[in-house]
Amino acid sequence: MDLGIAGKKALVCGASAGLGYACAQALVQDGVHVVIVARTEGPLVDAAARLAALGCGRVDWVAADVTSTEGRARIFASHQDFDILITNAAGPAPGDFRQWDRATWHRAIDDNMLTPIELIKATVDGMMARGFGRIINITSSAVKSPVDGLGLSTGARSGLTGFVAGLARSTVARGVTINNLLPGTFDTARLAGNFAAQAKREGSTPEQVRANRLAKHPAHRFGRADELGHTCAYLCSVHAGYINGQNILLDGGSFSGVF
Repeated sequence: MDLGIAGKKALVCGASAGLGYACAQALVQDGVHVVIVARTEGPLVDAAARLAALGCGRVDWVAADVTSTEGRARIFASHQDFDILITNAAGPAPGDFRQWDRATWHRAIDDNMLTPIELIKATVDGMMARGFGRIINITSSAVKSPVDGLGLSTGARSGLTGFVAGLARSTVARGVTINNLLPGTFDTARLAGNFAAQAKREGSTPEQVRANRLAKHPAHRFGRADELGHTCAYLCSVHAGYINGQNILLDGGSFSGVF
């Protein structure tokens, strides 16, 4: 399927690996000019080289911390007029809410709610002026199905979800849609790190933790990053202009509710 977005310009955050990279890859394969962003230059340069080797769309990179005012300024100083924005940031560590002070809450809210809002604020008016825009926030399945211990992530991302629900209704008439992707367990390096941490806490092994999780999963497998990437690319396409203000769950059926 021709997504109709060849030549469009996309900003993809957290794109040196994992789900962010998968989104960038899917967009590049459809001829999009992608600007990838992450904090650490080495892995980011390597990711840009692999994307450029696909030979489909232009690839640029900016090493910046998007959660900082300075980092965002660096991005927009070198690139403007984005047609597509993919916000993506790692969630805060799990824990017991009794141990989280106000500073911990503020960091979580800044990273997973206020930073995406600042990026939207910097891009959405230009999108509306040009008559086309796609904004995708990668959040978490925990927004739909909360998990004990992930209160920092769920709380901050639920705030973003509520904000998007209101804003999306005011932009769609001018060609700009805003949606959220809610990934469940995807087979990424971050998931492997989480399993290792859990194994250490429980006196088990990462392999056993992984096997136990798979045994409980309806699909008996974890998601592949490219599955989320291609879903993201479709939502960015000209064919998805009537999908707006939605929270799209990608969890292989783990959530057992109806709605």
